[in-house]
Amino acid sequence: MSTTQRTRLQSAFKSALAAELAQAPLDRDSALRAAATACRSVLAERWAKTQAQDAKRGAKAKTRRVHYLSMEFLMGRALHNALAALGLTDTLAEALAPLGLQLADVLEREPDAALGNGGLGRLAACFLDSFAELGLPSFGYGLRYQFGMFAQGITEGRQVERPDDWLRLGTPWEQPRPECRYTVRFGGRVVVEGGQRRWVGGEEVVAQAFDFIVPAHHSERVSTLRQWQASSVKPIDFEAFCRGDYEGANRHRVAAEALNWVLYPDDSTDAGRELRLKQEAFLVSASLQDLIARHLREFGSLQGLGRANAIHLNDTHPALAPAELMRLLLDEHGLSWDEAWAITRQAVSYTNHTLMPEALETWPLRMFEALLPRHLEIIYEINQRFLDGVKAQLPGDTALLRRVSLIDEGPEHGGGERRVRMAALAVVASHRVNGVAQLHSDLCVQTIFADYARLFPQRFHNVTNGVTPRRWLMQANPGFSALLDETLGEGWRTDLGELAKLKKKAGQAKLQKAFLAVKQANKDKLAARIRQELGLVVNPTSLFDVQIKRIHEYKRQLLNILHVIARYQAIVANPQADWVPRTVVIAGKAASAYHMAKLIIQLAHDVARVVNSDPRVGDKLKLAFLPNYGVSLAETIIPAADLSEQISTAGTEASGTGNMKFALNGACTIGTWDGANIEMAQHMGVDEMFVFGLRTEAVEKIKALGYDPRLYVEENRQLKAVIDALGDGSFANGDTQRYRAIVDKLLQVDNYLLMADFADYVATQGRVDEAFRDRAAWAERALKNVAGMGWFSSDRTIAEYVERVWSVDSLA
Repeated sequence: MSTTQRTRLQSAFKSALAAELAQAPLDRDSALRAAATACRSVLAERWAKTQAQDAKRGAKAKTRRVHYLSMEFLMGRALHNALAALGLTDTLAEALAPLGLQLADVLEREPDAALGNGGLGRLAACFLDSFAELGLPSFGYGLRYQFGMFAQGITEGRQVERPDDWLRLGTPWEQPRPECRYTVRFGGRVVVEGGQRRWVGGEEVVAQAFDFIVPAHHSERVSTLRQWQASSVKPIDFEAFCRGDYEGANRHRVAAEALNWVLYPDDSTDAGRELRLKQEAFLVSASLQDLIARHLREFGSLQGLGRANAIHLNDTHPALAPAELMRLLLDEHGLSWDEAWAITRQAVSYTNHTLMPEALETWPLRMFEALLPRHLEIIYEINQRFLDGVKAQLPGDTALLRRVSLIDEGPEHGGGERRVRMAALAVVASHRVNGVAQLHSDLCVQTIFADYARLFPQRFHNVTNGVTPRRWLMQANPGFSALLDETLGEGWRTDLGELAKLKKKAGQAKLQKAFLAVKQANKDKLAARIRQELGLVVNPTSLFDVQIKRIHEYKRQLLNILHVIARYQAIVANPQADWVPRTVVIAGKAASAYHMAKLIIQLAHDVARVVNSDPRVGDKLKLAFLPNYGVSLAETIIPAADLSEQISTAGTEASGTGNMKFALNGACTIGTWDGANIEMAQHMGVDEMFVFGLRTEAVEKIKALGYDPRLYVEENRQLKAVIDALGDGSFANGDTQRYRAIVDKLLQVDNYLLMADFADYVATQGRVDEAFRDRAAWAERALKNVAGMGWFSSDRTIAEYVERVWSVDSLA
């Protein structure tokens, strides 16, 4: 940006800011709204220019417009990102100073947009950032959740869920698109009119678009997150209202609006499962109607729709897209089956994010038939044509036909009811399917998708995840970013690969000292946050050992807690030993219906209560569970971490992106040989990571031979003492039953092999202690970690998607 452009932008911003502040009493909230509104006016101009440029790209363009469908987009706070992208951070700080306001205080007033929960949503947000940075014609499509997943509170050590009412004061970042409205249908029936099958009747809702604009940092391009808000077609039932039946008059409105209330409604009930399926169908239908309408405006006909547009499914949640696209092309636009299927196969691609069978969604046929009868017909037809092709390719293999069918026949083969397999639909309809780390992609084709990989060997590939350095380094860690500028120059800001130059400099004493000073400042900030939120005083010079992610058994927060107990017991037994002080930080939400995950959270709090209050321990060990984990909290925690816990059972974590953010910010990693940990170790040097535990092949072998976790407990005195303490009520005020479910599961089942990995985990934590004693050597190791992280930019990830999946050339 030229000096003249910057001056003009600053002047326009100041004028808009003054106009906004003139309309409201001055405080941090009004300053936040004023700054956001002023930024949005600039971004709106950039949005219009971006859309105009993309509309002119023409039918022969090599780059297709990408439509990224995801149930989650965990965007975090928007003002800081917008200010940084527009170069207005100092301008706003200067404008606020005479008003007696600090920029940091104003930024803190913005709530996180509650549009996601975990890594899936944070990845999607990183991708939007890279779409803008790389100038990729694109739309992200999601739902406008009013209350997010939930706001996590802690009462007597237990998780409690409350609505995350982030929209209660509105949000200045949304741009309503009143002209962008589509009707979505549920229920009803299929009729034949003039030889054409039509879906009629049932419940109709309107999808209204709201846009969230994501700016590039090194150009005037922006990307768009288009969120759908549901409302009823009919305002009220006036006859019911006149009868005095006010509840009945409004019932259909409530049913429509419920689609946007909560991310991932509790699916332990039929009502919850039905709402979740309706949410997914609502997202898919509105998004694809929008895509088709835009394509017709730009090109005039549906010819070439698949070559001009890519539709990407972020996990199985939007896997209904192929059936809905077929319905729209067949029923609404009169294409033949072959024409519609050719377009669908060109357009659709799918990223799988998990090997967990429970996450590969299936839906009962009865529910599908009740809510989406026309889609079920289309899925039957897709399945029949697909199976006919399989029969022709591999005649006589009836077992294969059963395994690859889009319909799980249930009662004839293992009980249960017949179900639609959504991951299978996504694979069959997509021209490209990928995993998100090399090990995960390899396991996909060896396990859950083995039969499909045999049928379509060229369809499967890997694209390892990445994270945006704009939010997860430049914004989250300005002190370290400034140090990188001083050490490397500013080239790393546009090409993260420049970080590789740090490797040769990592041994410099001056750089190590400066790095440790930046890290200490970040640790001081986190220590203050812990004291403010928990009333817990921690030693800011201790080793900050951090695990922040969704609470789930396979992510093994429980293994982390078992180590805390073991360390606590060892300290109590020998308090005078030369212990390396350690502060263990855990954060994450458990799904509301996930009893075991919630019990793990309760255990963490009970262990923290005992450990943190024991005078024999002092500041040698502290455990802090920070509630309501989200993007903004992560931006405080990650730059402060010394040690990153990435300890999933080998073969269960698809990729991880938290591991990348920690390493990028100078944390060393203790981790299993799993997910993207493997590629990180290969890039930074395997010896620079604290690797422990069984590898995937050993996990499979030990399970095949008949795993007995009790043997590991009987052979390890330290582990036995930990399990005994869980069972005898030592951390439950003498209640021997509180954690009986955890003890029983560990001793009898232990699906995720905590008992098998415990000894190596504890031994490796000992190696961490010894390494941390030598602060210069630790700093050198951490800097080498950072040097290896250039490849893990989401810009590289998106460039690979463009080359292999989203370009016209990828269709050849």
